[in-house]
Amino acid sequence: WDETHFGKMGSYYINRTFFFDVHPPLGKMLIGLAGYLSGYDGTFPFQKPGDRYEHHNYVGMRGVRRYRLFCAFLGSCLVPFAYLTVLELSKSLPAALLTAFILIFDTGCITLSQYILLDPILMFFLMGAVLSMVKCNSCADRPFSASWWFWLSLTGVNLAGAMGVKFVGLFVVLLVGLNTIYDLWDLLGDLSLSLVMFGKHLLARVLCLILLPLALYMAMFAVHFTVLNKSGPGDGFFSSAFQSQLIGNNLHNVSVPE
Repeated sequence: WDETHFGKMGSYYINRTFFFDVHPPLGKMLIGLAGYLSGYDGTFPFQKPGDRYEHHNYVGMRGVRRYRLFCAFLGSCLVPFAYLTVLELSKSLPAALLTAFILIFDTGCITLSQYILLDPILMFFLMGAVLSMVKCNSCADRPFSASWWFWLSLTGVNLAGAMGVKFVGLFVVLLVGLNTIYDLWDLLGDLSLSLVMFGKHLLARVLCLILLPLALYMAMFAVHFTVLNKSGPGDGFFSSAFQSQLIGNNLHNVSVPE
């Protein structure tokens, strides 16, 4: 059922047809992009679960067979993400290998990664955020170095990605937020650290973990509204003034007061 739901939304992006959904747009935009790049033309109706795709080139969105492009690729990335995270936290190779093998042979993870779903995209950004946070913590003895800035910025990018796929991404935002509060509290208690240097630490985290994710999150919606410029099933959820901007809508180019 979910593949019918999100595959149809991928088609909407390819056809530039406006729609409304409860989830933020990033996951569906990426599904549409994967389909477009792999030759899918957005014509499959996605009417009910179990319909055969026939000649429609759907595998680029799923990422199976010879197309290792999207959902299956993102799902496979969870294994090295988990391996590197546990290795960084425990410094134990057996523990990291055990974690990786558990994920490799997890039936649920394998199944979710085979279909056109938001779940593998969400898990990719969730685990990416955790890995980036752990890597940034490991650079705590080298603040403001290139690697420190890289992992801190990448954490912010992954936070935006997780929130941009589903609002469940708020949980990883909470995790990173608590970790950041702990770090700043620890720095504030370091009497060898000047207030100016503490201010720089605070500013760096505001920039990379608040402003950067917010800017990326808003940019997703800017792309969403730019691409979906044709009338579709989501028109009725928005104002007449907005509908007048959609090609094919009855109000298109009509002067409507704000």
